[in-house]
Amino acid sequence: MQMIIEVIRWGVLWAVAMATLLSCGSQPAYEVTSAPVARTGTVESVREVVQNKDPSGAGMIIGGLVGGGLGSLVGGGTGRTVATVVGAVGGGYIGNQVEKSQTQVVYQISVRYDDGTWATIQQNSPMGLHVGDRVVVSDRGVELLQP
Repeated sequence: MQMIIEVIRWGVLWAVAMATLLSCGSQPAYEVTSAPVARTGTVESVREVVQNKDPSGAGMIIGGLVGGGLGSLVGGGTGRTVATVVGAVGGGYIGNQVEKSQTQVVYQISVRYDDGTWATIQQNSPMGLHVGDRVVVSDRGVELLQP
């Protein structure tokens, strides 16, 4: 019975760890690149781009801890030690792979400013923008210009 309780406890810990891992590394709502503050222009293109998130190492650490904890429930003596090490290494590898497989969708919005210069702004949402829309680019990102 004690073994079943331990397995359930580690299973819950694993689920919490994976939920935490999947929420790690969240990106800001937008990222302005090469765009000065509060300039008006016209949207020339809106592209959806899928990017891989950079691993933070949290997946490997959490996976290693959970795998080592689960491995410590197996056997006794030297066998338990080996199972703990193998569980930690395996869990770290799996956690790292899960974290590396996470992707995010961003939108690259090309804007031709009124003075003829260009900028590409990357945001997590296209904000309903379409080619030809008049926009203002500020430190908040690209927004539809209100008439």
